[in-house]
Amino acid sequence: MLRIALDGPSGAGKSTVAKALAKRLGLIYVDTGALYRTVGLYVRNKGVDKDDEKSVIALLPEITLGMEFINGEQIVTLNGVNVGDTIRTGEIAMYASRVSAIPEVRSFLLETQRKISRENSVIMDGRDIGTVIIPDAEVKIFMIASSKARAQRRYLELVAKGEDCTYESVLADIELRDKNDSTRKTAPAVPAEDAIFLDNSELNIEQTVDKAIEIINEKTNGNY
Repeated sequence: MLRIALDGPSGAGKSTVAKALAKRLGLIYVDTGALYRTVGLYVRNKGVDKDDEKSVIALLPEITLGMEFINGEQIVTLNGVNVGDTIRTGEIAMYASRVSAIPEVRSFLLETQRKISRENSVIMDGRDIGTVIIPDAEVKIFMIASSKARAQRRYLELVAKGEDCTYESVLADIELRDKNDSTRKTAPAVPAEDAIFLDNSELNIEQTVDKAIEIINEKTNGNY
């Protein structure tokens, strides 16, 4: 059993790197952020303000989340419907950031995530995997990159999807989300004490994956 916790700020490339590592190492990839994004999507669709905690909490009994793994890919469903890429917009990212700061939302999703890690060799990426979700993970990596590097990557990604945005607006969103995620009272996005830092500001995806493999081999005595 191998469990890898991959944490770090928004836009550091965690999901892309985690998927690549899962494929190379034969692990199940669990995108925990997708769960929070899905809750955020429901809140947005119901017309509830993301900062209205009481109203967000009141919606939780209406939400049924499902997670399947098809050909190694994670599929998330909201009340039986595959959310697909509808959760991958900047707007939903902000909803996810706000609702994930609510203790009741985190409790709502906690057992789902832990159950998967108990039953499978996994790599999970998020904000508090190594500190809260699987604090006993065999490998903990905290990925970082400068806000400017992350903004440039995110901007190019959104433009490729046809979204109307500017680099400046993306940078402002990332800096705001960093502040929200790192200062919130519940499960702030901070590294675990035993996490290994991986700065990929100047690295491409392949180089980042190679560095992560080095860390994993070091922590597992070369078993991977």
